[in-house]
Amino acid sequence: MSGNLDALALKEEDVVKLLASASHQGSTNSDFQMLQYVHGRKPDGIHVINVKKTWEKLLLAARAIAAIENPAEVCVISARPYGQRAVLKFASATGATPIAGRFTPGTFTNQIQAAYREPRLLVVTDPRIDHQPVTEASYVNIPVIAFCNTDSPLRYVDIAIPCNNKGQMAIGTMWWFLAREVLRLRGTISREHPWDVMVDLYFYRDPEEVEKEEK
Repeated sequence: MSGNLDALALKEEDVVKLLASASHQGSTNSDFQMLQYVHGRKPDGIHVINVKKTWEKLLLAARAIAAIENPAEVCVISARPYGQRAVLKFASATGATPIAGRFTPGTFTNQIQAAYREPRLLVVTDPRIDHQPVTEASYVNIPVIAFCNTDSPLRYVDIAIPCNNKGQMAIGTMWWFLAREVLRLRGTISREHPWDVMVDLYFYRDPEEVEKEEK
């Protein structure tokens, strides 16, 4: 996927981030379509995801997002609390439209709704939890990019990015990588310099901890 270009190759510091956030750890179960992304299995039964394939699919997804002229026509969704902050940060960085929290059924299909949207591309955090937007996207021919764990269903998913989509840090790290790649492909930031946005900004923060810090 990287076409043997040094600029697109997986760098050591990126591998360290992926491994430190446990983005390569799958679950104990695996979907038959996700087996192609599994590198092996640990003694405790947890599947290990091939990081090289994760990176290649991340680049493919970033290219698909960057190809859309109007960034607001990319809809990013996370019903899972761990991914909501990441989705909002991704949207502010790339100009996408975020839906964090509950997805109102009919948002893509019911034209009478006030929240009706017609995106050209959908990015979801978990195809199992975000099944409603994924199913609706299939009705109106919207391509879907999804962060998929080893046990995620791939029905109606066009680009699956294999990663740990259950971990607090893993979700934030993957959204951060995707935002960085999209901005690099658009030419907003340079590949020569590290991105000045810290990955920590994409991590979920417990409201109780935030209150303690404010006091």
